[in-house]
Amino acid sequence: MAAVSIAFEAPDNSTGPCPSKGRPIDLVHLAKQTMGDKALEAEVLQMFARQARACLQKLSSGDTKSMAAVAHRLKGAASSVGAFWVSAAADKLEADCSDPANMAAVGAAIVEAENFILKLSR
Repeated sequence: MAAVSIAFEAPDNSTGPCPSKGRPIDLVHLAKQTMGDKALEAEVLQMFARQARACLQKLSSGDTKSMAAVAHRLKGAASSVGAFWVSAAADKLEADCSDPANMAAVGAAIVEAENFILKLSR
């Protein structure tokens, strides 16, 4: 009888590689957020791209207090759409706004996400 219950247990593959996390936007996460609605996914990604670009412009102000607040907002927006690279970079920037490498990482992650979104839109 034990063999029967083992045969029907769900496999433990949660530690395996997840191909969607190897992209600037995790499309599996986005699909879960939008319940698979492709039109909504496209709209949300376009809104995120505009918001990320606006945040990037605000981050160039140089004021560390406002930079931390903008980085925090960007981190949340990026996490909600599956832009986990942007979210991770924004998290580092929020923790240390004085490091120019953190600012550069946010810029690079946003550009990668924007390019990925543009390719999806074609």
